Amino acid sequence: MDASLSTSLFSDRCEELRDVSVVNLLISIFIVIGMLVSYLPQHIRIIRRRSSEGISPYFVLLGTTSATSAFANILLLPKSRQDVACCKELETFHCVAGLLGIAQLGVQWASFTFIFILFLVFFPYNKGGICDLEGERDEDQPNWQTALLVAALTILHGLAVIVISCVLSTLERDYLAVWADMLGVMAAILAAIQYVPQIWTTYHLKHVGSLSIPMMCMQTPGGYLFATSLFLRLGWAGWSSWGIFVLTATMQGILLCLAIYYEIQAARLDRPGSPEPLLSHDSGPHSNGNNSDDRSPPQISSASDPNVTSRPSEPATDTTPLLRRPRSGNSHQNYNTNRG
Repeated sequence: MDASLSTSLFSDRCEELRDVSVVNLLISIFIVIGMLVSYLPQHIRIIRRRSSEGISPYFVLLGTTSATSAFANILLLPKSRQDVACCKELETFHCVAGLLGIAQLGVQWASFTFIFILFLVFFPYNKGGICDLEGERDEDQPNWQTALLVAALTILHGLAVIVISCVLSTLERDYLAVWADMLGVMAAILAAIQYVPQIWTTYHLKHVGSLSIPMMCMQTPGGYLFATSLFLRLGWAGWSSWGIFVLTATMQGILLCLAIYYEIQAARLDRPGSPEPLLSHDSGPHSNGNNSDDRSPPQISSASDPNVTSRPSEPATDTTPLLRRPRSGNSHQNYNTNRG
């Protein structure tokens, strides 16, 4: 009886996938492309600045593990497993259309994982962290040990999800639905607190650093649209999937408002909103706490020291004044070379 019921439900699901809704298909394709495009500004900003300064390592950790849990959640849901199984009986078009919901979370996972990789690649490991304007290391900035800890925890989480999912799929298939819901709850919790360390970091720095405002401008409304798309596909039974994006979009909206506020404040003060990071004590114009501009004219020292007879000087340029008033000392020195 149970076997025949399962077969009937499977057949009904496959028939639903054959009846493709053009509106839902277009929305799903738009979301997949939009999600991929929305992450590109963040990738490009980190690469151009060649620094992950301003991005909280705990934001990266929570975001990557949340995306991993969400992707595994939708892969293991009973309806998603039925969609994958139906591909054996469906044409390619209907199969692809039915798996677009899974593809959406797959793109989101891959895009955030790439942010995780860029964070590790452009972290200043060899420079002892990010320095402030006086060349001293800012103790509030993350060090390389924190970056390696984030990498280790992220990889361990991914391996644990893969191993447990494979074991349950092989030995205890009855518990897959429970495990999928656990992953969904885990993803929702991680997504809910994901933006808390990033909000604190942005508030502390008073600028966005390598964080991309265009990415958040696209993803905040896109998160609500994505959640609506998943709700239409999965219904209330898929609350553990679409609920993640409702929470994420809300928290990201708060961070977006904070970032825009600091950019407006920076514009009013007529200063750059995201200063370039100083990576070491011997790099940048502020490495020794003072401004060493090579274009400045050489300074004439005081003649108060009688033991100093001559000093090497740089060749004059077009902007070097021919006559200079001495800053201190005797201004009536004898420069007469007609000596008897």
